[in-house]
Amino acid sequence: MELTELRALAASYQQRVISFCQRLIQTPSLPGDEGRVAELVQEEMQHLGYDEVWVDRAGNVIGLMRGGGGRSIMLNCHLDHVDPGDERQWPFPPYSGRLSRGAIWGRGASDIKGPLAVQVYSVGGLRQAGFDFPGDVYVVGVVMEEIGGLGTKVLLREIRPDFAILGEATGNQIARGHRGRVEVIVRVRGRAAHASAPQRGINPHYSLARFLLRLQKAPMAEDPEFGPATVAPTLYVTGQESSNVIPDQARLHLDWRNIPGQNPEEIVAQLQALLEESLEPASEGWVEILEKELVTYTGYAQRFPDIVPSYALPADHPLVTEAQGVLEGALGRPVAVITWQFATDGGHLMEADIPTIGFSPGQEDLAHTVQEHIRLDMIREAFVGYGTLVQHLGVL
Repeated sequence: MELTELRALAASYQQRVISFCQRLIQTPSLPGDEGRVAELVQEEMQHLGYDEVWVDRAGNVIGLMRGGGGRSIMLNCHLDHVDPGDERQWPFPPYSGRLSRGAIWGRGASDIKGPLAVQVYSVGGLRQAGFDFPGDVYVVGVVMEEIGGLGTKVLLREIRPDFAILGEATGNQIARGHRGRVEVIVRVRGRAAHASAPQRGINPHYSLARFLLRLQKAPMAEDPEFGPATVAPTLYVTGQESSNVIPDQARLHLDWRNIPGQNPEEIVAQLQALLEESLEPASEGWVEILEKELVTYTGYAQRFPDIVPSYALPADHPLVTEAQGVLEGALGRPVAVITWQFATDGGHLMEADIPTIGFSPGQEDLAHTVQEHIRLDMIREAFVGYGTLVQHLGVL
């Protein structure tokens, strides 16, 4: 399809994309409760004439447009979103999908229902306009990305495309990687006692206090492109709810963002050594990666370590260079190659040996904030971008 035709197609579908995006935002879909929004996506794909549309055992929605013998491509967004928090802090109600100031506002607008709407319609619009794809094109909406990526992990047991394009926020630039995320648990066990006689107990708080002070000054590995690994203490839990009892144990949660090449086993070993230096006499402590069990809205359950792998697709990888070239031609401007600050399902995709980039009209600085919105001009540009990518990457 010629570029002028594709731009005209984007303009002709603009109102339908806006309406679909608003309906997605108006349908809350916290992790584990994505069923209603999954139905919306499935119905929209069917109306657009996708060759196949189905929901897998985890509740992921998969739309397929069959192509010729070229490379297969997956456009990947997630169905879930984070909690909106205090609704009084929002300029518009978070589930309103309000159209204002040239943008659609609400929770999920940028991360990631706006990009999902564009992905669904850019591929569907091409087919309705009579375009035949070089290779198979999958458009998927996965569950539980916000809490570990269970949906994509299950999806990859069924579908293994040649390339993947994530709809995570890039401001219509190209992303090629990010640091990973590992949730680490630090446990200390002491001895419980009445708070009036602290000498009879072994207080785990002192061990963890020393550990935190050491952690604050611990050297962190650095990467010239992705910056330093970081660690943030987040949750603190004890084995006691009464304020006049010394607890027998305490648990600290750490959010560790690892750079490419830094594996979880190294992280655990580094923290365990730090903990050993911090323990009170006669107390014990250990470090482990959090194991979580998730149950999707379909009832599918799986237990797995809370790890999102880091990944870095080389800057000279053909997927990166070709995508950058065709997007610059289609959008008529320079397209930067960036790295994400946050972790995505791209880590799971790359771990499955699927070269993955990000391209999205969402903006990273708006994700998870009360100012979340997606601009209409970015939506229109992304429609052209996705349409161009699925046409050209299938013959890469």
